[in-house]
Amino acid sequence: MQHRGEIIKKAVYESGMPISQLALRLNRSRRWVYLMFENQNVSIDVVLAIGKVINYDFSSEIYELRKNVVQEERSAYPENTATSEYWKAKYINLLEEYNTLLKNLKND
Repeated sequence: MQHRGEIIKKAVYESGMPISQLALRLNRSRRWVYLMFENQNVSIDVVLAIGKVINYDFSSEIYELRKNVVQEERSAYPENTATSEYWKAKYINLLEEYNTLLKNLKND
């Protein structure tokens, strides 16, 4: 199992950002940051927050993060989204639903 704290610690030190500045931006104490470096199971939310502060993408080192990103990308769009026909049909369907709602509002 990966030690997320060590991965984060390495990235933070390579970024050159002082621990006090990182703690300030995360609204945490310096002690919390050092304890987090020792934590093997740092939450993904914390990893992402630190990555945002130090401008670093942890998805290449943290398997769980990479897995979540790939799954989210795959589930965000159906398989046939590459075709313009898909988006055209989706747009037309949305317009039809909108017009139906407008008609219902006028009738009430």
